[in-house]
Amino acid sequence: MSSMQFKYAFQNYDRTRHVRASLREKTISHKHAREIAVKIKGMSIETARDYLQDVIKLKRAVPFRRYNNEVGHKSDTGVMAGRYPQKAATEFVKLIDNLESNAEYRGMDLDRLKIINATVHKGRKIQRFTPRAMGRASPKVDILTHVELVAQEI
Repeated sequence: MSSMQFKYAFQNYDRTRHVRASLREKTISHKHAREIAVKIKGMSIETARDYLQDVIKLKRAVPFRRYNNEVGHKSDTGVMAGRYPQKAATEFVKLIDNLESNAEYRGMDLDRLKIINATVHKGRKIQRFTPRAMGRASPKVDILTHVELVAQEI
C-alpha cells in the first residue's frame, strides 16, 4: 500500500497560502462523503468540526442534494432530504483535525482558515462473496473512498 503515490486533485496549490490533508482508501460511503464535502466547503475549520460533531450526535442533518432518492425530509433548517451519516462524519472530523495540525505546523492562523476545496473520489473495489443456500453465492463489493480537503487563510 505504501508504494502507491497519491496525488491531489486540487490545482494551483500554493504552499504559502494553502494547507491540505487527505484520507485514502477508507471504508466509508462515497455518497455520504460527497454530501458532507459539499456541505462543509466554505466553512471555517471550527464551524465544520462543530457541525460534524452535531451530525454524529444526530442533532443536525446533512442535506442530501444528489443522492436523495427515497431519503426522508428533515426538520433541520435549510434541509429538505437529509440523513445523519455518522461513520463518514467521524472520519471527516479526524481529517479536519489532521488539516488543523498541518496548518499549525506551517505556522498559520487557525482562526482564519477556511475550507476552500473538498474533493471525494471513489477508490478501489474490494470484491468478495457471501455464501448462500443451495451452494450459491452473492457478490459483496466494498468501494473504498478518497477524501481531500484544502484550506486557505482568509
